[in-house]
Amino acid sequence: MNYSEIQNILNKADFRALPKLHISILRNVMIESMAPYIKFMSYEMGFEAKLQIGEYDNIVQESMGLKEGLLKNETDCVLIFMKLEGLSWKLARNFAAMEPKEIHEELQRIKEMIPNILAGIRKQTNSMVLWHSFELPLYPALGISDSQHSSGQTGIIQELNIFLHAALANYPDAYYVDLNLCLSRLGSKDFYDQRYWHIGRAPYSLDALREIAHEDFKFIRPLKGKNKKCLVLDCDNVLWGGVIGEEGLSGIKLGKTHPGSPYYEFQEEIVNLYHRGILIALCSKNNSEDVWEVFHKHPDMVLKEKHIVAAQINWEDKATNLKKIAAQLNIGLDSLVFADDSEFEVNLVRQALPEVTVIHLPKDKTVEYKEILASFGLFDTLTVSSEDRQRGSMYKAEAQRQQLQVQTPDLESYLKSLEMEVEIKFADDFTIPRVSQLTQKTNQFNLTTRRYSEAEIKKYAGSKDADVLFLRLLDKFGDSGIVGVSILKYKEEKAFLDTFLLSCRVLGRGIEDLFINQTLKLAKKKGCKVLIGEYLPTPKNVQTKDFLPKQGFNKKGNIFELNQALKTGPMFFKRIDSSVDGQD
Repeated sequence: MNYSEIQNILNKADFRALPKLHISILRNVMIESMAPYIKFMSYEMGFEAKLQIGEYDNIVQESMGLKEGLLKNETDCVLIFMKLEGLSWKLARNFAAMEPKEIHEELQRIKEMIPNILAGIRKQTNSMVLWHSFELPLYPALGISDSQHSSGQTGIIQELNIFLHAALANYPDAYYVDLNLCLSRLGSKDFYDQRYWHIGRAPYSLDALREIAHEDFKFIRPLKGKNKKCLVLDCDNVLWGGVIGEEGLSGIKLGKTHPGSPYYEFQEEIVNLYHRGILIALCSKNNSEDVWEVFHKHPDMVLKEKHIVAAQINWEDKATNLKKIAAQLNIGLDSLVFADDSEFEVNLVRQALPEVTVIHLPKDKTVEYKEILASFGLFDTLTVSSEDRQRGSMYKAEAQRQQLQVQTPDLESYLKSLEMEVEIKFADDFTIPRVSQLTQKTNQFNLTTRRYSEAEIKKYAGSKDADVLFLRLLDKFGDSGIVGVSILKYKEEKAFLDTFLLSCRVLGRGIEDLFINQTLKLAKKKGCKVLIGEYLPTPKNVQTKDFLPKQGFNKKGNIFELNQALKTGPMFFKRIDSSVDGQD
């Protein structure tokens, strides 16, 4: 969509029921034309963007708090645009005339400024910070000799970017946004608007601003738990060229050379997503035996059956099959991305299941399939944890558990046979990223669905007025990793259950009963007389509506009186290792 089409959609949009997304921008260039893209991408995500743009070339002052209300507790994200021309015109435009000593002094001045700005921002807000990198010169000041040594203009700006990257790494939830990636995707002629740069110090074209906003929302989407979890793929003319049922194993196009190489590279990109923790599923109108023959026997299949967590290969309509896949994986339809080459199928899914994100892969653009998939940026996460890397195998293990449950006569026998081991610990520097990630992405068994950044979790974990517990689960089929989070806040003799969540993969095994029991025990050991729970309803967490009353909280105020005896935990766990039990 072009700029005017986006404006028309925003003008007609009803924002009244949408939660707010507070974004503040610090800049030394004119960036106002980016606002519609930010508002539109927020709207697509289900939010109303509340945008505040700082004064032109006032970054240092505003980072120190000299503009009231720009940076505050409710700010969700801070965008920083610090173009080198506004920092050091000489480094950017007159580099060839500079002496080495002068270059060094300018570098040091900028290197002192960057951490001071970050420290000033952090004194005002713990929100996400997205700092856009310095752009490399298109035509370096020293010509072709510039790239022959590290002290040229390109090398100096690269040094600044490396320093910026390292400075951001010292602060939780502060991230480096590589503008040079955006520039390389568009090309310089489409990225810059020289006319508006000279008229009003507005360097970026509308296309560039859209690309930059798209890059920024790769960070913002997971912050708000809106990144996608599962890629569902058609097979014919998507994973390979041709129709397997008609052309047979030897007739389809798939290999390292043309015409099969686009499909081979597309599969490589899919496997990359698998190793980042994205679930991979199949939804194909086909004979099941034909499809699995390709997986088992074709020598150039990069994607293997072990990568597939769910498959609906039959002749039913794809909307019905997508519902089955979501139900099997116990995730929402809005967690699915469906990729198909057929216009008919993608339009059917768009109409029948508007919650599902659809990627159309046109038959005449097979060479672009890999780039089309990668360019959407729907699957990005702020961290890639060990749990993410093992997610595919975890779902395979879950299928084994379900098979065992069918074969076991009663539930308690089944749960004992799992040989479950539970660890309940206080969050530390190693586990805070995963704890934060769970608050951002867990929607179903989540009493309050409050989203917390790493900086916020770190603050609670280090506070005497709060505790952050996590739960890790292992059984004979494997390690499920960290799957639960409980956050307690204390005030006088009261404890407040700010957050209580569990991954839907582990529900129904008594984990929720054990975890709430340990949470109550911790509140009691802290000297609290009551624990006050909270349930904030959303369209997705209805299953938690009666959880607190069932655990003994009174229905009127979700209050648990801690002077009563606590329940003993379920007896079918092989081992329970809880730091709560070690508290005084």
